[in-house]
Amino acid sequence: MAKPFRFAVQSFSAGSGAEWTERARRVESLGYSTLHLADHLIGPGPALEKTAHPLQTLAAIPAMAYAAAVTKDLKIGSRVFCIDYHDPLVLIKSAMTIDLLSDGRLELGLGAGWLQEEYAAAGIAFDPPGRRIDRLADVLEALDAFRGAGLADVENANVRWRDFEGVPKPVSKPPVMIGGGSPRVLRLAGRKADIVSFNFNNRSGVIGPDGVRSSSEEETKRKVGWVREGAGDRFDELELEIGAYFTFVMDDPGPLLKGMAGSFGYSEEEMRKHPHALFGSVDTICEELERRRDLFGISYVTVGDSAMEAFAPVVARLSGK
Repeated sequence: MAKPFRFAVQSFSAGSGAEWTERARRVESLGYSTLHLADHLIGPGPALEKTAHPLQTLAAIPAMAYAAAVTKDLKIGSRVFCIDYHDPLVLIKSAMTIDLLSDGRLELGLGAGWLQEEYAAAGIAFDPPGRRIDRLADVLEALDAFRGAGLADVENANVRWRDFEGVPKPVSKPPVMIGGGSPRVLRLAGRKADIVSFNFNNRSGVIGPDGVRSSSEEETKRKVGWVREGAGDRFDELELEIGAYFTFVMDDPGPLLKGMAGSFGYSEEEMRKHPHALFGSVDTICEELERRRDLFGISYVTVGDSAMEAFAPVVARLSGK
Protein backbone atom coordinates (compact mmCIF):
# COMPACT_ATOMS: atom_id res chain seq x y z
CA MET A 1 0.00 0.00 0.00
CA ALA A 2 1.35 3.40 -1.01
CA LYS A 3 2.30 5.76 1.79
CA PRO A 4 0.34 9.01 2.07
CA PHE A 5 1.95 12.07 0.59
CA ARG A 6 3.60 14.66 2.82
CA PHE A 7 5.03 17.98 1.72
CA ALA A 8 7.59 20.33 3.24
CA VAL A 9 9.09 23.74 2.57
CA GLN A 10 12.82 24.41 2.87
CA SER A 11 13.91 27.93 3.66
CA PHE A 12 17.33 29.53 4.08
CA SER A 13 16.87 33.17 4.98
CA ALA A 14 14.72 35.86 6.54
CA GLY A 15 15.32 39.53 7.13
CA SER A 16 13.58 39.83 10.49
CA GLY A 17 11.74 37.94 13.18
CA ALA A 18 8.44 39.22 11.80
CA GLU A 19 9.28 37.87 8.34
CA TRP A 20 10.30 34.47 9.73
CA THR A 21 7.13 34.32 11.85
CA GLU A 22 4.97 35.11 8.84
CA ARG A 23 6.71 32.50 6.71
CA ALA A 24 6.43 29.71 9.28
CA ARG A 25 2.77 30.44 9.87
CA ARG A 26 2.11 30.63 6.14
CA VAL A 27 3.77 27.25 5.56
CA GLU A 28 1.49 25.81 8.23
CA SER A 29 -1.66 27.47 6.89
CA LEU A 30 -1.00 26.18 3.36
CA GLY A 31 -1.10 22.60 4.65
CA TYR A 32 2.57 21.67 4.48
CA SER A 33 3.70 19.08 7.00
CA THR A 34 7.13 20.48 7.81
CA LEU A 35 9.35 23.55 7.64
CA HIS A 36 12.97 22.62 7.04
CA LEU A 37 16.10 24.69 7.25
CA ALA A 38 19.40 23.69 5.74
CA ASP A 39 22.62 23.91 7.77
CA HIS A 40 25.14 26.22 6.12
CA LEU A 41 27.41 28.73 7.81
CA ILE A 42 29.14 31.19 5.54
CA GLY A 43 27.88 34.53 4.28
CA PRO A 44 28.37 36.29 0.94
CA GLY A 45 31.84 36.34 -0.53
CA PRO A 46 34.22 34.50 -2.83
CA ALA A 47 33.90 31.21 -0.93
CA LEU A 48 30.12 31.07 -1.31
CA GLU A 49 30.37 32.08 -4.96
CA LYS A 50 32.61 29.07 -5.63
CA THR A 51 30.02 26.69 -4.22
CA ALA A 52 27.10 28.00 -6.34
CA HIS A 53 24.98 27.37 -3.22
CA PRO A 54 22.19 29.71 -2.10
CA LEU A 55 22.97 32.03 0.78
CA GLN A 56 21.68 30.90 4.19
CA THR A 57 21.40 33.82 6.58
CA LEU A 58 19.74 31.94 9.47
CA ALA A 59 21.46 29.59 11.88
CA ALA A 60 19.39 26.43 11.86
CA ILE A 61 18.98 25.68 15.59
CA PRO A 62 17.61 29.05 16.80
CA ALA A 63 15.53 29.49 13.65
CA MET A 64 13.97 26.04 14.18
CA ALA A 65 13.18 26.89 17.80
CA TYR A 66 11.67 30.23 16.78
CA ALA A 67 9.51 28.62 14.09
CA ALA A 68 8.28 26.01 16.55
CA ALA A 69 7.33 28.73 19.03
CA VAL A 70 5.16 30.66 16.56
CA THR A 71 3.29 27.68 15.07
CA LYS A 72 0.94 25.07 16.51
CA ASP A 73 1.15 21.82 14.58
CA LEU A 74 3.90 22.35 12.00
CA LYS A 75 6.82 19.94 12.21
CA ILE A 76 10.25 21.58 12.34
CA GLY A 77 13.42 20.09 10.89
CA SER A 78 16.83 20.60 9.39
CA ARG A 79 17.41 19.08 5.99
CA VAL A 80 20.05 18.25 7.11
CA PHE A 81 22.45 19.13 9.94
CA CYS A 82 26.06 18.71 8.86
CA ILE A 83 27.52 16.73 11.76
CA ASP A 84 30.99 18.23 11.17
CA TYR A 85 29.70 21.72 12.02
CA HIS A 86 28.57 20.80 15.55
CA ASP A 87 29.82 19.15 18.70
CA PRO A 88 27.65 16.00 18.85
CA LEU A 89 26.53 16.52 22.45
CA VAL A 90 25.57 20.16 21.91
CA LEU A 91 23.71 19.31 18.69
CA ILE A 92 21.78 16.39 20.15
CA LYS A 93 20.88 18.20 23.39
CA SER A 94 19.73 21.23 21.38
CA ALA A 95 17.61 19.05 19.11
CA MET A 96 16.00 17.19 22.00
CA THR A 97 15.25 20.52 23.67
CA ILE A 98 13.43 21.71 20.53
CA ASP A 99 11.47 18.45 20.52
CA LEU A 100 10.53 18.87 24.19
CA LEU A 101 9.51 22.52 23.92
CA SER A 102 7.54 21.94 20.70
CA ASP A 103 5.62 18.99 22.20
CA GLY A 104 7.24 16.49 19.85
CA ARG A 105 7.32 18.32 16.51
CA LEU A 106 11.00 17.77 15.66
CA GLU A 107 12.26 15.96 12.55
CA LEU A 108 15.99 15.47 13.08
CA GLY A 109 17.92 15.48 9.82
CA LEU A 110 21.58 14.47 9.82
CA GLY A 111 24.17 14.28 7.06
CA ALA A 112 27.88 13.74 6.52
CA GLY A 113 28.60 17.13 4.91
CA TRP A 114 29.64 17.89 1.35
CA LEU A 115 30.18 21.60 0.60
CA GLN A 116 33.96 21.57 0.34
CA GLU A 117 34.61 25.29 -0.03
CA GLU A 118 32.45 26.04 3.00
CA TYR A 119 34.57 23.67 5.07
CA ALA A 120 37.70 25.43 3.83
CA ALA A 121 36.33 28.91 4.45
CA ALA A 122 35.30 27.95 8.01
CA GLY A 123 38.63 26.25 8.76
CA ILE A 124 37.07 22.80 9.14
CA ALA A 125 38.97 19.75 7.88
CA PHE A 126 37.23 18.17 4.88
CA ASP A 127 37.97 14.47 5.30
CA PRO A 128 37.45 11.85 2.58
CA PRO A 129 33.84 10.69 2.16
CA GLY A 130 34.34 7.39 3.96
CA ARG A 131 35.63 9.09 7.10
CA ARG A 132 32.79 11.62 7.09
CA ILE A 133 30.20 8.84 6.74
CA ASP A 134 31.90 6.84 9.52
CA ARG A 135 31.62 9.93 11.70
CA LEU A 136 27.91 10.21 10.88
CA ALA A 137 27.43 6.58 11.95
CA ASP A 138 29.21 7.32 15.23
CA VAL A 139 26.95 10.32 15.91
CA LEU A 140 23.89 8.15 15.24
CA GLU A 141 25.17 5.72 17.87
CA ALA A 142 25.50 8.64 20.28
CA LEU A 143 21.98 9.82 19.48
CA ASP A 144 20.59 6.39 20.39
CA ALA A 145 22.53 6.45 23.67
CA PHE A 146 21.36 9.97 24.55
CA ARG A 147 17.70 9.12 23.95
CA GLY A 148 17.90 5.75 25.67
CA ALA A 149 17.45 4.78 29.31
CA GLY A 150 20.34 4.91 31.75
CA LEU A 151 23.75 6.43 31.23
CA ALA A 152 24.68 7.69 27.76
CA ASP A 153 28.02 5.89 27.71
CA VAL A 154 29.51 5.86 24.21
CA GLU A 155 33.02 5.07 23.05
CA ASN A 156 33.72 5.01 19.35
CA ALA A 157 36.21 6.68 17.04
CA ASN A 158 34.49 10.08 17.23
CA VAL A 159 32.37 10.18 20.40
CA ARG A 160 33.54 9.40 23.93
CA TRP A 161 30.92 10.00 26.60
CA ARG A 162 30.72 8.53 30.09
CA ASP A 163 28.94 8.84 33.41
CA PHE A 164 25.93 10.96 32.48
CA GLU A 165 22.36 10.51 31.31
CA GLY A 166 21.12 12.29 28.21
CA VAL A 167 18.53 14.97 29.02
CA PRO A 168 16.05 16.15 28.03
CA LYS A 169 14.42 13.01 26.74
CA PRO A 170 12.31 13.59 23.65
CA VAL A 171 8.54 13.86 24.01
CA SER A 172 8.24 11.06 21.50
CA LYS A 173 10.96 9.48 19.45
CA PRO A 174 11.62 12.14 16.80
CA PRO A 175 12.01 10.65 13.34
CA VAL A 176 15.59 10.72 12.11
CA MET A 177 16.16 11.80 8.52
CA ILE A 178 19.47 10.85 6.91
CA GLY A 179 20.26 12.59 3.65
CA GLY A 180 22.71 11.94 0.85
CA GLY A 181 23.30 10.56 -2.60
CA SER A 182 26.18 8.08 -2.42
CA PRO A 183 25.88 4.29 -2.02
CA ARG A 184 27.47 4.18 1.41
CA VAL A 185 25.42 6.93 3.04
CA LEU A 186 22.18 5.60 1.57
CA ARG A 187 22.89 2.10 2.85
CA LEU A 188 23.53 3.67 6.28
CA ALA A 189 20.23 5.53 5.95
CA GLY A 190 18.50 2.26 5.14
CA ARG A 191 19.88 0.74 8.34
CA LYS A 192 19.34 3.65 10.72
CA ALA A 193 16.91 6.29 9.42
CA ASP A 194 13.17 6.72 9.73
CA ILE A 195 13.18 9.08 6.73
CA VAL A 196 15.65 8.76 3.85
CA SER A 197 16.31 12.04 2.06
CA PHE A 198 17.57 11.63 -1.52
CA ASN A 199 20.03 14.24 -2.66
CA PHE A 200 22.45 14.68 -5.52
CA ASN A 201 25.67 12.73 -5.23
CA ASN A 202 27.65 15.84 -4.36
CA ARG A 203 31.05 14.25 -4.94
CA SER A 204 32.27 17.39 -6.71
CA GLY A 205 31.79 19.44 -3.53
CA VAL A 206 29.78 22.14 -5.34
CA ILE A 207 26.34 22.49 -6.89
CA GLY A 208 26.54 21.92 -10.62
CA PRO A 209 25.72 19.70 -13.59
CA ASP A 210 27.59 16.70 -12.15
CA GLY A 211 25.27 16.56 -9.16
CA VAL A 212 22.14 17.02 -11.25
CA ARG A 213 23.18 14.25 -13.63
CA SER A 214 23.85 11.95 -10.67
CA SER A 215 20.15 12.05 -9.85
CA SER A 216 18.35 11.10 -13.07
CA GLU A 217 15.43 8.69 -13.02
CA GLU A 218 17.72 5.72 -13.60
CA GLU A 219 20.21 6.88 -10.97
CA THR A 220 17.41 7.39 -8.46
CA LYS A 221 16.27 3.80 -9.03
CA ARG A 222 19.80 2.74 -8.10
CA LYS A 223 19.70 4.93 -5.00
CA VAL A 224 16.47 3.32 -3.83
CA GLY A 225 18.21 -0.02 -4.34
CA TRP A 226 21.07 1.02 -2.06
CA VAL A 227 18.59 2.04 0.62
CA ARG A 228 16.84 -1.30 0.24
CA GLU A 229 20.17 -3.12 0.64
CA GLY A 230 20.82 -1.32 3.92
CA ALA A 231 17.27 -1.62 5.22
CA GLY A 232 16.58 -5.27 4.56
CA ASP A 233 13.30 -6.28 6.17
CA ARG A 234 12.63 -2.76 7.50
CA PHE A 235 12.50 -1.12 4.07
CA ASP A 236 8.69 -0.86 4.04
CA GLU A 237 8.83 1.05 7.34
CA LEU A 238 10.91 3.86 5.82
CA GLU A 239 9.56 7.14 4.49
CA LEU A 240 11.38 8.27 1.33
CA GLU A 241 11.83 12.00 0.79
CA ILE A 242 13.24 14.10 -2.03
CA GLY A 243 13.89 17.78 -2.67
CA ALA A 244 12.12 19.14 -5.76
CA TYR A 245 14.79 21.78 -6.33
CA PHE A 246 13.43 22.81 -9.73
CA THR A 247 9.68 23.35 -9.22
CA PHE A 248 7.75 25.36 -11.79
CA VAL A 249 3.95 25.34 -11.60
CA MET A 250 2.82 26.74 -14.95
CA ASP A 251 0.58 25.86 -17.85
CA ASP A 252 3.30 25.97 -20.51
CA PRO A 253 6.72 25.03 -19.17
CA GLY A 254 8.03 24.16 -22.65
CA PRO A 255 10.56 26.98 -23.16
CA LEU A 256 11.88 26.69 -19.60
CA LEU A 257 12.08 22.92 -19.85
CA LYS A 258 13.99 23.14 -23.13
CA GLY A 259 16.51 25.58 -21.70
CA MET A 260 17.14 23.57 -18.53
CA ALA A 261 17.42 20.31 -20.43
CA GLY A 262 20.09 21.83 -22.66
CA SER A 263 22.06 23.22 -19.75
CA PHE A 264 22.26 19.81 -18.04
CA GLY A 265 22.73 17.70 -21.17
CA TYR A 266 19.32 16.02 -21.00
CA SER A 267 16.54 15.52 -23.52
CA GLU A 268 13.37 17.42 -22.66
CA GLU A 269 11.66 14.16 -21.67
CA GLU A 270 14.55 13.24 -19.37
CA MET A 271 14.40 16.68 -17.75
CA ARG A 272 10.62 16.44 -17.34
CA LYS A 273 11.04 13.14 -15.46
CA HIS A 274 14.02 14.25 -13.37
CA PRO A 275 13.16 13.26 -9.78
CA HIS A 276 14.36 16.61 -8.39
CA ALA A 277 12.27 18.64 -10.86
CA LEU A 278 8.56 19.34 -11.38
CA PHE A 279 7.19 21.18 -14.40
CA GLY A 280 3.65 21.92 -15.50
CA SER A 281 0.12 22.52 -14.30
CA VAL A 282 -1.22 21.35 -10.96
CA ASP A 283 -2.88 18.39 -12.71
CA THR A 284 0.34 17.44 -14.50
CA ILE A 285 2.45 17.68 -11.35
CA CYS A 286 -0.03 15.64 -9.30
CA GLU A 287 -0.01 12.90 -11.92
CA GLU A 288 3.80 12.93 -12.04
CA LEU A 289 4.15 12.71 -8.27
CA GLU A 290 1.79 9.75 -8.17
CA ARG A 291 3.81 8.09 -10.95
CA ARG A 292 7.03 8.64 -8.99
CA ARG A 293 5.49 7.29 -5.81
CA ASP A 294 4.58 4.13 -7.71
CA LEU A 295 8.04 3.94 -9.32
CA PHE A 296 10.33 4.86 -6.41
CA GLY A 297 8.17 4.76 -3.28
CA ILE A 298 8.87 8.47 -2.67
CA SER A 299 5.92 10.03 -0.83
CA TYR A 300 7.55 13.00 0.93
CA VAL A 301 8.47 16.01 -1.23
CA THR A 302 10.19 19.25 -0.22
CA VAL A 303 10.00 22.45 -2.26
CA GLY A 304 11.79 25.76 -1.81
CA ASP A 305 10.02 28.68 -0.18
CA SER A 306 9.94 30.58 -3.49
CA ALA A 307 7.62 27.86 -4.87
CA MET A 308 5.44 27.24 -1.83
CA GLU A 309 2.51 29.45 -2.85
CA ALA A 310 2.29 28.14 -6.41
CA PHE A 311 2.73 24.56 -5.21
CA ALA A 312 0.05 24.82 -2.49
CA PRO A 313 -2.79 23.48 -4.71
CA VAL A 314 -0.73 20.30 -5.20
CA VAL A 315 -0.43 19.99 -1.43
CA ALA A 316 -4.17 20.50 -0.99
CA ARG A 317 -4.98 17.84 -3.56
CA LEU A 318 -2.53 15.12 -2.59
CA SER A 319 -2.05 15.46 1.17
CA GLY A 320 -3.53 12.51 3.01
CA LYS A 321 -3.96 10.31 -0.07
